[in-house]
Amino acid sequence: MYGWIWRHLPGNAWVRALISLVLVLAVVYVLFQYVFPWAEPLLPFNDVTVDEGSGATP
Repeated sequence: MYGWIWRHLPGNAWVRALISLVLVLAVVYVLFQYVFPWAEPLLPFNDVTVDEGSGATP
């Protein structure tokens, strides 16, 4: 897949590397701004199973 993307980008190796970097940054931006906030309520990260009064310290 990465080879296909690399072959279809215009320019020499430096231009392709710059375009690739911009594409990666765009994907990360979209993930953090739209995908992760949408998926966060669906994930069980806030499910706490520890009782507050069952600690071992006196």
